[in-house]
Amino acid sequence: MTVGTGSGLDTADMVLNIGPQHPSTHGVLRLKLTLDGERVVTCEPIVGYMHRGAEKLFEVRDYRQIIVLANRHDWLSAFSNELGVALAVERLMGIEVPERATWLRMALAELNRVLNHLMFLGSYPLEIGAITPMFYAFRERETLQAVMEEVSGGRIHYMFNRVGGLKEEVPAGWTSRARTAIDKVRSRMPDIDNLVRNNDIFRARTVGVGVLTAEQAAAYGASGPVARASGLDIDLRRDEPYLAYDQLDVPVVTRTAGDCHARFEVLLDQVYASLDLAQACLDRVDRISGPVNVRLPKVVKAPEGHTYAWTENPLGINGYYLVSRGEKTPWRLKLRTASYANVQALATLIPGCLVPDLIAILGSMFFVVGDIDK
Repeated sequence: MTVGTGSGLDTADMVLNIGPQHPSTHGVLRLKLTLDGERVVTCEPIVGYMHRGAEKLFEVRDYRQIIVLANRHDWLSAFSNELGVALAVERLMGIEVPERATWLRMALAELNRVLNHLMFLGSYPLEIGAITPMFYAFRERETLQAVMEEVSGGRIHYMFNRVGGLKEEVPAGWTSRARTAIDKVRSRMPDIDNLVRNNDIFRARTVGVGVLTAEQAAAYGASGPVARASGLDIDLRRDEPYLAYDQLDVPVVTRTAGDCHARFEVLLDQVYASLDLAQACLDRVDRISGPVNVRLPKVVKAPEGHTYAWTENPLGINGYYLVSRGEKTPWRLKLRTASYANVQALATLIPGCLVPDLIAILGSMFFVVGDIDK
């Protein structure tokens, strides 16, 4: 687009492609920007570069196999991804999961939430120039990863959920080791907190930058930490409880500023809340005996019908719309993922910002590209 300046000299807005890549290279996103000097005029997020066709693959996998595919779309939240599919199938089949499995699921889901958040708490400062928080974040991640690996055998893709409960009983003494790991991480979280939260350089890059209002967040369907940082007091664990969250007092961390710093603070404070929730779940597990799964027929077939299950995943609300025609494979399994809504908001959030603030805003929206291009 060419614009006359009135001085006889013509200037042109620059069209700039950011990507197709992610600032931390864990996925492929493209932003098509129009720049007026150093200021962004328009932003068009373009997705689909790593589309794997997961929803179509679900249709040719049986109900046990689709869990393998589902846990991969947000690779930082694998346990929670599995859980949503299992809950949808169990609801359609009318399966009542044993109480011990329910509380173990909640404990593992909260630990998975902390692992997800720690990755962003380390990578976000890194994206805007601070390398040290990454080392602290990964130290805490490794402490919790050891616990998750012991119970499931996996470090990222746990595959520990099953239709009807969990894969198997946890190892003897695991709950006490998990509790020790939680205490250790809780005691060391101030190392990250004190380093970043009130750091003058970090605040200069994030406070008042990339403001997403509550109205904009709601209009785009944003959820999770991104929405709560804008003042939307929404959390399914409290508002639409699943599993046994209705038996816990779930603290919902919110802010009202809606800027990059508020989003980071929500993520940081949610770690403390989730560590407490995980510990409360483990205390309950220790008081419950019994099986952790139900016996299923050799071929699992969901009855004809449809259902919708949703969960408060680490990055926001994930929905699972399951349609069955009475066969061993779903006729349709539609995923509603948190990251997709968060990325849509970039079209409103980025215009008007300066190029140096672009990465700070992009990184603060906390998305995983596999969750977009599922």
